[in-house]
Amino acid sequence: MTHDHDLVLRPTPAQTAAALNPPPGRTGGDLVVETLAGLGATTVFGLPGQHALGVFDALRRSDLRYIGLRVENNAGFAADAYGRVTGEAAPLLLSTGPGALTSLAALQEAAAASAPVVAISSQIPTRGLGGGRHGYLHELPDQAASFRGVVKSVHTVRAQSQIPSALEAAWKSALTAPHGPVWVEIPQDVLLAGTAIPVVTVGDAFPEELPPRPELTALAADLLSKAARPAIIAGGGVVRADASGKLRTLAERLDAPVVTTFGGKGAFPWTHPLSLQSWLEDRHTTDFLEDADVLLVIGSGLGELSSNYHTFRPRGRVVQIEADLGKLEANHPALGIHADARLAIQALLETVPARTDPTAAERVRTVLTRVSERLASQELALEQGLLASVRKALPAGSPSFWDMTILTYWAWSAFDPKGPNHMHSAQGAGGLGYGFPAALGAAVADPTRPVLAVSGDGGALYSIAELATAKQYGLDVTWLIVDDGGYGILREYMTDAFGEATATELTRPDFVALAESFAVPALRTAPETLEADLRKALASPGPSVLVLPAVLRMFAPTHSG
Repeated sequence: MTHDHDLVLRPTPAQTAAALNPPPGRTGGDLVVETLAGLGATTVFGLPGQHALGVFDALRRSDLRYIGLRVENNAGFAADAYGRVTGEAAPLLLSTGPGALTSLAALQEAAAASAPVVAISSQIPTRGLGGGRHGYLHELPDQAASFRGVVKSVHTVRAQSQIPSALEAAWKSALTAPHGPVWVEIPQDVLLAGTAIPVVTVGDAFPEELPPRPELTALAADLLSKAARPAIIAGGGVVRADASGKLRTLAERLDAPVVTTFGGKGAFPWTHPLSLQSWLEDRHTTDFLEDADVLLVIGSGLGELSSNYHTFRPRGRVVQIEADLGKLEANHPALGIHADARLAIQALLETVPARTDPTAAERVRTVLTRVSERLASQELALEQGLLASVRKALPAGSPSFWDMTILTYWAWSAFDPKGPNHMHSAQGAGGLGYGFPAALGAAVADPTRPVLAVSGDGGALYSIAELATAKQYGLDVTWLIVDDGGYGILREYMTDAFGEATATELTRPDFVALAESFAVPALRTAPETLEADLRKALASPGPSVLVLPAVLRMFAPTHSG
């Protein structure tokens, strides 16, 4: 009698011949790149380093495309964006010690934003492992310990035979909901040593599905069908699950207003009659959501930014669908459904009957009118005009990547991304320097569309070296640098809190001249000419830089009054 678990896949004659006669000159590094290719990777990001040279040497014997950045953290941001845009795992190749540690901030952002990055780092030679002080270059007592609190999973290799399985496990972890960065480390001697292991030809790392528990979706469907004032908060999980179409169907069936979080931009059409857009930092929106008798939260943990800085106090029943178990009911009691957003919405669509609320669209219009009136009273025409100019100049299908700067904070609430997965920022972890290198990663992922990056002058200096990367690979990214002479948002925070700012003013280079020294076209623009200048830059192939001298203000907060 034969059981399913007794079945094995038998090699073909060609596979047998290849296994018996592997090509000469291969090393552990070849096992890494062969496994990545077998798993479906086509592109890798990173920087070479002494201990990682075995992998980089193997790259020249593979068909993988290598994109080398100038700083490891920026390479991590580029891989993060590649993962967000494609939904595929993005390999990130790093060297030991300082090189690896320099990527930590990027991996924290990938973790916060659930971006699938497979970071593969070298290690000191095997004989130096174990926590002793052997004096190897880049030696750490426990390198992986620096990453365990940041990444989704850690995978350690100590022998060449472990490489394919460790990478497959890491790949599967990165792509299983919730997506996230993973860490693999391989000692230098394992990468450099010759190998007789057969060529790795195929990978098997299908991510596990995360369906909802049926008894929970049945209860959620019952609550929603009986609700008088249902509302929906759509987070980044909706975008990552490619569930925007299903969300729209559900919202229209329920006649339920929808607000998108800053990470969920584009999950619901901006101009839809049920769209509250993204005005989460506004008391009118907060009041509206608090008044819902059933609030459906999909793909959001209702963290600081999504809860108007934790001032949100729901009075009705909350139903929370979240793939990250750690975020489930972390901030508010709820009917918690641990599931992928797409599968959970589909389950609701199979059970929730249609309901009609003739007041829903009017209530949405009332909230948006109040938001508009609040802004109109604050003399913010410059900021609103700049955002409108960017939107008019940026093609509807082009993605944009925003650094932590005042114009970005405006964009979180006020920018129409024109579709899901089109607007990304570092709002997950909040680190500086994300916008430009992330835009480069997106341009690598899809070279058919121009990409926009937006930074302040302070954030721009974090990634200015990547102008060389943009030029080297001819990446179609236009970089808008808003130059206000310092860390503008910190200047505003400190002035409001203490009466004056400290450590926020910066000496800057001439960004136009600096970009031109990299042979990247650059132009100093102005609010009146921004739309035309940006439109022209985006229409020109290759990288370009626009510098906008302007001091911007934020709209008045509503969470502190």
